[in-house]
This record gives sequence, C-alpha cells and structure tokens, in this order.
Amino acid sequence: MASNPPGKCCTVGVKHEGAAQGKLEQVGGIESYVAYPADKSTENAIVILTDVFGHEFINSQLIADQYAANGYYVVVPDLFNKDTVPLNMAGFDFMGWLQNHLVPNVEPIVSAVVKALRADKGAKRVGGVGYCFGAKYVVRALAPGNIDVGYVAHPSFVDADELRAIKGPLSIAAAETDDIFPAAKRRESEDILVDIKATYQMSLFSGVEHGFAVRGDVSKKHVRYAKEQAFYQAVAWFDEHLKA
Repeated sequence: MASNPPGKCCTVGVKHEGAAQGKLEQVGGIESYVAYPADKSTENAIVILTDVFGHEFINSQLIADQYAANGYYVVVPDLFNKDTVPLNMAGFDFMGWLQNHLVPNVEPIVSAVVKALRADKGAKRVGGVGYCFGAKYVVRALAPGNIDVGYVAHPSFVDADELRAIKGPLSIAAAETDDIFPAAKRRESEDILVDIKATYQMSLFSGVEHGFAVRGDVSKKHVRYAKEQAFYQAVAWFDEHLKA
C-alpha cells in the first residue's frame, strides 16, 4: 500500500476555535457544509473529504472557510451519515466503526457530490482535498470528469494500485512522525508517482504528527507553522492547476 490503514492516531487531536462562516446545504442529496467565495462563483470548486470527525467538525469547517476566502466554492459532504468518530474518546471501537464506512458506503457519496457540483452547481473544474480518511477517496477519484486536481494531507488507507491509477495532478503534505504514512510509504508513493510520470508534489513537515493539517495543537508554534504551510501548499497547487 501507499499508506497504512487508519489507526488510533486518527481519533485524537485538538479542537480549534472560531466561528464558521458557511452553512449546511444539500448537494447531490448529501448534507454538506458549504462555503462560497466573495464573488459567489461556483466555477472553481473544491470538495473536502474529511477525516473521521466529519463535516460538522469545526476544524474542517474553518478550513473550508479558508479555501473559500481564497476564491473557491467549497463543499464538505457528510461521508458518514452522521455516524462520526468522537474526538479523543477512550475505548472507542474504531475498527468496528470502520466496517460501516468502507468503499461501498463512502464512494457513492463522493460520486453523488462531485456529479452534482458539475451538473447542478455550475462547477467547471473540481479539486479534491483529502485529510487522513478522505485522502483515499480523492486518490480514487482523481481523473478527468471526476476530481481534476488532488491534494491530500497525512493520507491513510490508500492502496498502491489506487495511487498508480491517478490521472491528474496530486500534491501531498506529510508529517515526519506518522505510523499511517511513514517514511517507507512516502518513498513507495514517490516511486509510484515517478514511475507513472505524474504531476506531483510532496512536502514533509518536521516535528509534527499524523493529523497536523486539521487537528494539530496550534498553540505550539511549530505545529501552527506546519498547519498553515500545508494549507498554503494546497492553495498554491489549486491556483496553479485548477483555476482557469
């Protein structure tokens, strides 16, 4: 695999503070958090496929607002039908929960939302952002007519064959300490991307762990820096490859 299956580190983190600016809407029949750019244009769209805490997690909503502030129409779908993982809950049966949220459950949701962005919302180009759990589905959908451009941070559960099959530009943000996406998997992923002659970027951030781009402790200066730079990485990638 290009990354390992999710583990305990996927269920812990720090809840961030702030007031969300978007709203909940139905997109393709899926409840989604939606944030609009200042000009309300929906031509350049980004779908954020979240970690296991879902579309109502304030951290994910604040990130969506940041993408919107950079000129993108952003949709964060409910990948889990309201069945999200509780943050920092000791003893939670994560692997049991996961059995109800595998490819047959999640991929139809992603497909419905991306289809609706193009058919109903006026999106001309669609970018995909995948954090942890959601990264697998950005990779699986990265092809013309589906997700045009991808960005993932600390990916989990991505198979090598899925990475090998991508048909669009992919940017990756990785943590130095990450049992899910360790050095060996980063190097395997790089080898695959080179072999298929992909348009890609991979950035490695020191001193941070799995989940840093969404739920790191931003009271720590180096974690805040890494989180912000990983976000700027994504925006620069989409500005280059997604916007007309």
